[in-house]
Amino acid sequence: MLEGGAPAGGLAESPADGATATRAARGASLILDDVHKAFRLPHQRVHTLKERVLHPLRGRDYDDLRAVDGVSVEIAQGEFFGVVGRNGSGKSTLLKCIAGIYPIDSGQIHVNGRLSPFIELGVGFNPELSARDNVAINAVMLGLSRRQARERFDEVIAFAELEEFIDLPLKNYSSGMSVRLAFAVAIQVDAEILVVDEVLAVGDAAFQQKCFQQFHRMKDEGRTIVFVTHDMGSVERFCDRAMLIERGVVQMIDEPHRVGRAYNELNFGGLIHNRPDADRWGDQAVAEIVDCWFEDAAGNRTTAIAQGNRVSICTEVRFHQPIAHPILAMSVRNEVRHTVFATSSLFHDEQTGVYEAGDRVVARITFDWWLAPSLYQATPSVAQRGAGAAALDVREDLADLAVHATRVSGGVADLPHTLELARS
Repeated sequence: MLEGGAPAGGLAESPADGATATRAARGASLILDDVHKAFRLPHQRVHTLKERVLHPLRGRDYDDLRAVDGVSVEIAQGEFFGVVGRNGSGKSTLLKCIAGIYPIDSGQIHVNGRLSPFIELGVGFNPELSARDNVAINAVMLGLSRRQARERFDEVIAFAELEEFIDLPLKNYSSGMSVRLAFAVAIQVDAEILVVDEVLAVGDAAFQQKCFQQFHRMKDEGRTIVFVTHDMGSVERFCDRAMLIERGVVQMIDEPHRVGRAYNELNFGGLIHNRPDADRWGDQAVAEIVDCWFEDAAGNRTTAIAQGNRVSICTEVRFHQPIAHPILAMSVRNEVRHTVFATSSLFHDEQTGVYEAGDRVVARITFDWWLAPSLYQATPSVAQRGAGAAALDVREDLADLAVHATRVSGGVADLPHTLELARS
């Protein structure tokens, strides 16, 4: 329990927090009760003794930055719990408080089990030593015995896919190789609770997927995972619940899709409800999505189609100000709110054109529909090119398509394929 900055440990109980400890005993891995953490930001810094002597009052004025402001949440055993928020919202500070890296100012944190932080992978690695030596040292630092570190060495190197570079000094590793090695060591810790803070951003897509598979395996084993990310797709795909935090204050705790929508609301200035069945964000000052619809192979608008037929998803955009090469994108969700298709003009390296105020364009995305029978909803968007690709207009679930078939395989997609049998 962490209480007002006490060191981290296993589940603890005191007379003042008996009710909280009782909840933990019923299956909660983590309980945060009104947790606060603030930092002092001096108006002027004093760097030398001479400055302190000449200006004794300098640096005594400061502002309080409330990085975590009254956070309370209960995370169940075996839960994959997401924490999302904009940069500077307090997510990483909260995780460091949970991990015991930062002492809290007030409140209580109950940790029911052994906790392993995946916050800054590779801390403690010596760049002059080889992977072999660093694995042994880091594994012991994380709580394994020397014998366990030796026994698991081959498994660590195989997971990191670094068999050819065992004796190479880490200073010659790429950043991706280093993070693979650090992650492979970290997952060897026999902890019931994992605290993960955007540590997979450095690895390539294949390794990220490998790490997520590892997280699923750990979840199947009953471990609890607290996951901080900016990727709403990962939140919807992996998390059981999610929490949105802004300026250190919890805005909501709900199922992942609702939290993702609220996160976009904070980023894009608020949802605009033009229709009861379509949410919208972006100010539409530069570009506006006028319409979105599905077309069959003959070019006719449709709301239902047989599986396997050719389909086009169309978006009409009207421009209110001059713009060069806007990003046009589309995503499609099924009935259980999984994103099953997404594309963007960026993926095709398309120069989408230069437009003046009053111009319109219709974008068509065409393919053979082999996704499983279900009700699908299309979300078109238009964005400004540049760092961050600022959204100009996003209209969620604007168009519907019911896909029907005579047979249902049970898969997300029924891809054309062949079946061959060969007697042996």
